[in-house]
Amino acid sequence: MSISMKNLDPAFRGAGQKDGLEIWRIENFKPVPVPTSSHGKFYMGDSYIILKTTALKNGSFRHDIHYWLGKDTSQDEAGTAAILTVELDAALGGRAVQYRESQGNETEKLLSYFRPCIMPQPGGVASGFNHVEVNEQEHVTRLYVCRGKHVVHVKEVPFARSSLNHDDIFILDTKSKIFQFNGSNSCIQERGKALEVVQYIKDTFHEGKCEVAAVEDGKLMADAEAGEFWALFGGFAPLPRKTASEETGEETEAAVKLLCFNQGQLEPIGFESLTHDLLETNKCYLLDCGAQMYVWMGRTTSLQQRKGASEAAEKLLTGDSRTKSHVMKMIEGYETVTFKSKFNEWPPTPDLKLSSEDGRGKVAALLKSQGLDVKGLMKSAPVTEEPESYIDCTGHLQVWRVNGNAKTLLASSEQSKFYTGDCYIFQYTYTGEDKEECLIGTWFGNKSVEEERVAAISLASKMVQAAKFQATMARLYEGKEPIQFFVIFQSLQVFKGGLSSGYKKFIAENGLDDDSYSEAGLALFRIQGSGPENMQAIQVDAGVFILKFVILLRST
Repeated sequence: MSISMKNLDPAFRGAGQKDGLEIWRIENFKPVPVPTSSHGKFYMGDSYIILKTTALKNGSFRHDIHYWLGKDTSQDEAGTAAILTVELDAALGGRAVQYRESQGNETEKLLSYFRPCIMPQPGGVASGFNHVEVNEQEHVTRLYVCRGKHVVHVKEVPFARSSLNHDDIFILDTKSKIFQFNGSNSCIQERGKALEVVQYIKDTFHEGKCEVAAVEDGKLMADAEAGEFWALFGGFAPLPRKTASEETGEETEAAVKLLCFNQGQLEPIGFESLTHDLLETNKCYLLDCGAQMYVWMGRTTSLQQRKGASEAAEKLLTGDSRTKSHVMKMIEGYETVTFKSKFNEWPPTPDLKLSSEDGRGKVAALLKSQGLDVKGLMKSAPVTEEPESYIDCTGHLQVWRVNGNAKTLLASSEQSKFYTGDCYIFQYTYTGEDKEECLIGTWFGNKSVEEERVAAISLASKMVQAAKFQATMARLYEGKEPIQFFVIFQSLQVFKGGLSSGYKKFIAENGLDDDSYSEAGLALFRIQGSGPENMQAIQVDAGVFILKFVILLRST
C-alpha cells in the first residue's frame, strides 16, 4: 500500500529524494519545513517530524522517520504528527521504520543526527489548543544532567543540590559562567562529551562570551571555582550515596500484550505462545512490552487503518502516562531483529542463507573480508581495498562478562572496559542498508581460561538462536580485532588481570599473583591507534617504566 506524492501534503512533496535530514514542525495541524539553519533547534511546546535519508550504493534510498514530541506539546499536535508520519512513510514506499521520540527520552539514533546534543528550549508556536509564547526573558540559571559516551542525553533537572549525584556529569549554566561538575564515578568519555555540550551552550546562548569552569566531585573548598560552584547551592556539603533501591534502578519486566486494532478500538488477543501466525496481513497490531511498544502494520492494510493504529498507540501512551516508553512502527516484511526476537516462532527470511558468499548483511561481509571466524560463512578471498566502515556508533550495544558458565550484563559505563583475563559477549544492533543488522560476538582476552572461552561460545550461540538466527556471530581475540570492533566500542580500555570467577580460580589454583587493575594503585596505559576510529588504551607494566624514568633523572 502506498500513496502518490501528489496526494500528499504539499510540504512533503519531493521529500526523501536526497541524502540528508529534512525536518517539519507542526503548525496549525500542518507540516511546515524547518530551514537547515534551524536544524537541531527544538521547542518544548512543539511537535516535529524528522526524515533521515541515506543514499545506498545501489542508487536507492533508505529512510528513517522520527516524530519528536516536546513535553508541553498538545495531544492534538502529537496525534497530527503521528498521522502525518504514516502518510509520509506510505508515500516513500512503506519501508521505513518509524520512531516515536518524546522529549528527554530520545533514541540514540535520533540523537546521533544532532551533535553534540538536543537542548529543547521553552516556548513554541501557538498551534491548536496549545498556546505557548516563545520565552524571551533574561538568562535564567539552569542545571542539566549529561549522560552517554557516544551520543549525549541532556536533560534539565531542578536547580537544587538534591539533583546532583556521584555517577553523572552536570552542567550549571549561569549568566556569566558555565560550570561542568564531574561526578566521581563518571568516565573520561562522558566528560569529553559533556565538554562539547558546554562549548555548545557557550556559543549558542552566550555568544561565546562567558567563562567556563570544571569542578571535580569531592574537591575541597580550597579550590576557588569549586567554592564558587557550591556557593550557588548554599554552601558545600557531601553528596549522599545512592540507596540500594536506587542503585539497582532496574524496571520490572512487564507482561507482553498483543492487541489488534479493529474498527477504532484496541482488542486484546490471548495467546499461550507468541508466534508469527497470530499476525494477519490485513490488520494492524500493537505489541506492548512495557518499556518498548511496537506497531505492526500488515502489508495489505489501508492508509486509514495505519493512521488509526498510530492514533490508538498515542492515546494508550497518554492515557497510561507512559512518557518513557519507546514506540517503533514497521510494515510487514520490514520488521527489526528486536521485534522478531519477541516471538517464540518467526519464519526464516528467504534471502538470508548461512552459506551465501555475500554473508548476512554488511556486518558479515566486513568481518569476512578480514579473514575472521564468522559462524556459517566461508572465508572470502583477500581484498585489495580497505573495506568501508558501514558500522557506526549509533546502534544499540550490550556487553556481558562471562563468569564460569553464566554471563553478567555490564552497565553502560563499563562496556568499554575489558580485562585480559576475561571473556566477553557483546550484541550490537544497528540499521543496515536495507534492514536492521545484528552482530553477536565473543572477545577472548589473552589470559582468559579455556573453560570460560567454551562457555562464551555456547552462551553466544544460544543468543543467536533466540534472535531466530537473524544475527551474525563472530569470534574475536585480543590484539586481533578488526577496525569495526573499535568503531562500535569507541575508546576501548584493556586492563591487566581479570574479574571473572574462572580467572580468579585459575590464579588461586596455580599460586599466581593477581595483577588485576585497581583504581587505588598505580597503573600505566599505552595509548595506541591510527585515528579516532580505532583508539585504545592498553595497560602495561608500570615498574619497568618507572625504573627507566628514575635512571633518566639520575643521568641528567
